[in-house]
Amino acid sequence: MNYNTKIRYDFIKNRNKFFIFSIALTVLGILSLLIFNLNFGVDFKAGTNMDISVGKSTTQAEAKAVIEQAGIKGITPTVGGAGNERVSARFDEVLSQDKITEIKKLFTEKYGEHVSAEVNVVSPDMAQELGIKTIWAILIASVAIMIYVMIRFEWRFALAANIAILYDAFVVIALFSIFRLEVDLPFIAAVLTTIGYSINDKIVIFDRIRENLRFGQFKTREQLADMVNASIWQTMARNIYTVLAVLVVALSLFIFGSESIKLFALAKIIGLTSGAYSSICIASPLWLMFKGDPKTKKAAKVSTTP
Repeated sequence: MNYNTKIRYDFIKNRNKFFIFSIALTVLGILSLLIFNLNFGVDFKAGTNMDISVGKSTTQAEAKAVIEQAGIKGITPTVGGAGNERVSARFDEVLSQDKITEIKKLFTEKYGEHVSAEVNVVSPDMAQELGIKTIWAILIASVAIMIYVMIRFEWRFALAANIAILYDAFVVIALFSIFRLEVDLPFIAAVLTTIGYSINDKIVIFDRIRENLRFGQFKTREQLADMVNASIWQTMARNIYTVLAVLVVALSLFIFGSESIKLFALAKIIGLTSGAYSSICIASPLWLMFKGDPKTKKAAKVSTTP
């Protein structure tokens, strides 16, 4: 089968450039995690979160001033909800019940008796347990996906896909570490859904590679490389449309959503972009590397024939 890929960009031929870029980003992310770690939100470290409904429009400066009256400095609350009536404040320490009561009383004095507050407290033990469970969730999801791909395809596809989806998850984590963005429970949901969307792109390309492999005869590695590159281009439109459909939603959430959901949307945007990139530039070239030289395999088979 003849694959005319000369008029199109050759992703396979330029795979080393993508590998170098991906390795460099991975190393940078590892260094950032080792030096700075993640900027954990209250969900992953001991602290207190207060969501206060004041019943009337307020501003961030006014809410901050009320909190400072309670003797707590350095807290920048977020204001949102219908008519900017909700104040969300996160404290890096576990507040005593007296301090929580004092803060609510100060808001009541300023905004009236209709003030209500929802308080969430995370102890150090709970934060540590949540972090461990998050790691297990990502590992279990990755192993389950690898088993699924091995059943549907073969181990080379499974290994290439798993490396790529772990890379996608790590890119989201690394960029949040580098730019010191807050990591909370919605962030974990974004990472896990990134893995799901990422494997979908890879399955589409792998399915086309398997189909072309079944109906073609490849005697050299160059022919095999041309087939993989052609498979990428044959599924390019479908992958782009699929990613764009979800990306438009994520961008809308980031632009028009409340402050509490912006970081979730940003993590989704990063994950979707990385997933599309890794499907084309990492997973497919990795499968080709694992596949080896068809000519060498054929010769080896002939040499063992009595």
